[in-house]
Amino acid sequence: MKTTSKLMTGAASIAIAVTGALPAMAADKWDMPMAYSASNFHSENGATFAECVTAGTNGDITITTHPGGSLFAGADIKRAIQTGQVQIGERLMSGHQNENAVFGFDSIPFLAPSFDDSAKLFEAAKPKMEALLEEQNLVMLYAVPWPPQGLYFNKEVNSVADMNGLKFRSYNNATARLAELTGMLPVTIEAAEISQAFATGVAESMISSGATGYDRKVWESLSHFYEVDAWLPYNYVMVNKDVWDGTSDANKELITGCAGEAQARGLEASKAYTQFTMDGLAEGGMTVGPAGETLMGELRAIGETMTTEWLEAAGDDGKAIVDAYKASQ
Repeated sequence: MKTTSKLMTGAASIAIAVTGALPAMAADKWDMPMAYSASNFHSENGATFAECVTAGTNGDITITTHPGGSLFAGADIKRAIQTGQVQIGERLMSGHQNENAVFGFDSIPFLAPSFDDSAKLFEAAKPKMEALLEEQNLVMLYAVPWPPQGLYFNKEVNSVADMNGLKFRSYNNATARLAELTGMLPVTIEAAEISQAFATGVAESMISSGATGYDRKVWESLSHFYEVDAWLPYNYVMVNKDVWDGTSDANKELITGCAGEAQARGLEASKAYTQFTMDGLAEGGMTVGPAGETLMGELRAIGETMTTEWLEAAGDDGKAIVDAYKASQ
């Protein structure tokens, strides 16, 4: 991925240089805020996508990425795109579940615990998601799943009772509800703040992928990672619909092509990163392995409760998504 970025950077530099030589017709400059660190695979993938667009449009559109919440905090990115403060950006899809339960389709515990299952669930949800986003003046360009979510703790945990009272990093409605149902205390913490939160004791546990833990070096504060494969949440790149509608057909086609490549590239990176980060957490000194039978049984029971609650909240749209997903199995 890094090699690809270097090649694309060279192509982008040429395109920008050519654009700079043209009179009067200034390039459209799109700012692309992203919540995760520049070294995270989502951010690297987004940077390569931006370079693909910049080079492919011959500088007609220049996309500049702003990783690590440096331009807007993760929770503010979608609103910034909707209102035209920026043209494009990336956000965790389920981070908007408080707006509409459909946004949380990818965080239903144990419904789609593998990459193959997750892809089928995404395809089942995509029409509903696109319609919902259009109502919000947004167009989805591509989406990439995180590796399967596991549980991080600062101690050994063998049952839900062992979680009671722990301060739990929450990043969406599903994680906040999981904390409540396990007796933990949810604390909303953005990805860019994870390391500091664990170092200072603001949080003591979380559910996340090995990628997030590896990127933030959580072994400096946490001791255990349990593989539970709860769900695979998606990050997605969206563009302001007014900006998109004002883009030429040729550039739309080019951007759509770059987005398709980014989605495929990101999926492969996520798959490759899964075992790599598991190994990295272990090398950092953490105990890494599957959760025990008792803990998994209790978590699955909680998952059934959360599934029922989500279906009630998402209504007919949620039922249609789950039915379409199950029909694809």
